[in-house]
Amino acid sequence: MKRICDYSRARPMPSPNHGERVGGIAPDMIILHYTGMPNGQSALNWLCNPESQVSCHYFVHENGMVDQLVPETRRAWHAGASAWKGVTDINSRSIGIEIVNTGHEGGLPDFTPKQIAATIELCLDCGTRWSIRPERILAHSDIAPIRKVDPGEKFPWNTLHEKGVGHWVAPAPIGGGRFFQRGDSGQPVEAIQSMLSLYGYALEIDGLFGERTEGVVAAFQRHFRPAQVDGIADISTLDTLHRLLAALPDFGGS
Repeated sequence: MKRICDYSRARPMPSPNHGERVGGIAPDMIILHYTGMPNGQSALNWLCNPESQVSCHYFVHENGMVDQLVPETRRAWHAGASAWKGVTDINSRSIGIEIVNTGHEGGLPDFTPKQIAATIELCLDCGTRWSIRPERILAHSDIAPIRKVDPGEKFPWNTLHEKGVGHWVAPAPIGGGRFFQRGDSGQPVEAIQSMLSLYGYALEIDGLFGERTEGVVAAFQRHFRPAQVDGIADISTLDTLHRLLAALPDFGGS
């Protein structure tokens, strides 16, 4: 039986790597990745290889063509060990989109305009179909800090937001002022951890600025303050985080 794509512009390219969404839950997140392999064809072959045990729902080529590997109703294997807002089985509640790009190991080239246009249209389509909130369109690095860094600091989240995809505020300018970094401790660090946790990042609130806190701060910067990704909680990072929280519907934003 011919598989009908959920997204009308997608080309069916079935992967065997999928299963049931645990509990039959509907997807309420979109996770964006880069492929991080030498070329698109090798990445596509890997995602469709049963030995890889990885897959995604959609695959965006450099020319903007989109393939669908797994039906949206099925659980694709793209997130790995990850967490957001206390949920650890991200695969069961998300749609995974892989975008062809060699990634950091390949020099982190720019994504092509056609890729970004296709990703925007795909996110709008999936987001409307499943009523996915903008703040739940995330980077792989958001849900798996330290372990993952994709789609990277050059991914144009601001461009997506201008077209109605994702949650964003203009990053605060980088400047002087007080900052917090690995080795610091106390109530201010606890407050930073609390804000990051409120936004959704998996982080223990212990008042100790250790490796995990540094990695989560870097993940936040990679998405929301990409001009400088260093894991240091400076005024620019904290101001951007505070305004993002204030803009969430749960905190009175629109």
